[in-house]
Amino acid sequence: MNKTLHVSHDGFISRHQLWSSEQIAAVEKIQTSIQEKNLRLIRVAWSDQHGISRAKTLTIPAFQGALKEGIDFNTGPLFFDTANAIVFNPFVKGGGFDLEEMTGCPNYALVPDPLTFRVLPWAPQTGWILCDAYLKTGAPLPFDSRQVCRKALKELDEKGYDLMSGLEVEFSLTKIVDNEINPELLGAPGSPGEPPKVRPVARGYQYQLEAHNDEIDEILQVIVANLEDLGLPLRTIEDEWGPSQIEVTFAPMRGIAAADAMLLFRTAVKQISRRHGYIATFMCRPSIPGFFSSGWHLHQSLVDAETGENLFIPEVETESLSVLGKQYIAGILKHARASTVFTTPTINGYKRFKPNSLAPDRAGWGVDNRGTMIRVLGGYGDKNTHFENRAGEPAANPYLYIASQIFAGLDGIENRLDPGEASDEAYLDERESIPRSLQEAVDSLSESNLFQNKMGQLFVDYMIKMKENEISRYMTYVEQEKVQDYQNVVTDWEHREYFEIF
Repeated sequence: MNKTLHVSHDGFISRHQLWSSEQIAAVEKIQTSIQEKNLRLIRVAWSDQHGISRAKTLTIPAFQGALKEGIDFNTGPLFFDTANAIVFNPFVKGGGFDLEEMTGCPNYALVPDPLTFRVLPWAPQTGWILCDAYLKTGAPLPFDSRQVCRKALKELDEKGYDLMSGLEVEFSLTKIVDNEINPELLGAPGSPGEPPKVRPVARGYQYQLEAHNDEIDEILQVIVANLEDLGLPLRTIEDEWGPSQIEVTFAPMRGIAAADAMLLFRTAVKQISRRHGYIATFMCRPSIPGFFSSGWHLHQSLVDAETGENLFIPEVETESLSVLGKQYIAGILKHARASTVFTTPTINGYKRFKPNSLAPDRAGWGVDNRGTMIRVLGGYGDKNTHFENRAGEPAANPYLYIASQIFAGLDGIENRLDPGEASDEAYLDERESIPRSLQEAVDSLSESNLFQNKMGQLFVDYMIKMKENEISRYMTYVEQEKVQDYQNVVTDWEHREYFEIF
């Protein structure tokens, strides 16, 4: 088999000038990897609107063609909510999107990004690459979340900034007891079946207990080895607050790399765990007795696009953040309610926002205060000065989470907003509350001129309709089952909806 790859000068990618010189140069490295690793298959992946990886697996000759023309990809996944319920009718004019190019569930083009190529250490002779989505005209697909993130980063770059972000992510690791693959338990589109029966991998509530990590060292060693082989900048892995809860952190990454890493990290951990008889879930709070909520804290700073200098270091000793940094967090606080659709996109995630819970319940900020939404770390003379947004859930689409922060933060800079005084008592602060439900967040997004202007009216309307369909199915369940206190209780509906897919 001829495994030599060539960059075409007359294909879809070249014709529409969709690759940078850096991406073109990276194809040579892909060619070397394919030859040296004797690869047979390449998974060509794309992040859907939920931040879930969808993919086609290509043979090497087919992949060679994809580096010229991209690959055709069915628009079908764009029509579905988190349970594969059809939200839009593709067979009406505009495909339900009010976009002519979407009529009839057509194909669009996925264009591989050569800078994201990896060899998957757990899948024999298999490579992996991320894609950007384009219409057949060569224009970006308006519903591609990675393209939305690229747009936000471009706005930063035009102002001379770049984003530096670090991932701090919690998830639950469980051992499969019964896989539950029986026909009567499979469910249907829009009505997920029973997930596998699982058990915790550790008992008790002993925060950062070394013994808990040692109990599951065998699977942790496998996960860590694979993540390192992927080149992900893993820093720490530790036992968290609840049973079976694990937290990992990564070294800071620049630009879109952090979002790509989050997508690959979740995909890798889930696949590796499943191959060894475990289920790793990034669902915020599984419906398993005794399990605690998990969060995703996104650490952020702006750097000079040319020099890499941290622009959040305060100018004077008495301040915790630079003027620019304060303006940036002021924008994020101002738009916190609308952006919660992107930081916390599931119904389940809102059951985490409770007073005195190490999760925020209002849009405030503080200096090294774990009760506030924005926790500032560092200070005068500290080159690592940054903040973390503690409102995120681990199931969030990383591209939309990051894009929402950039657009909101830039609004704060452009309008020279002031975040007010730092909070000492996070849960008593006179600040605007974070939405108590996904419906509240969607209502706030529908009123947000900022996100409609920056992400595009078409995209925001699309996400609102997608989320409203999810909410509608949930409320139907709540009414039929007469669920009491449904805003606080984790229901069986949520467990079926999110446990496996996230």
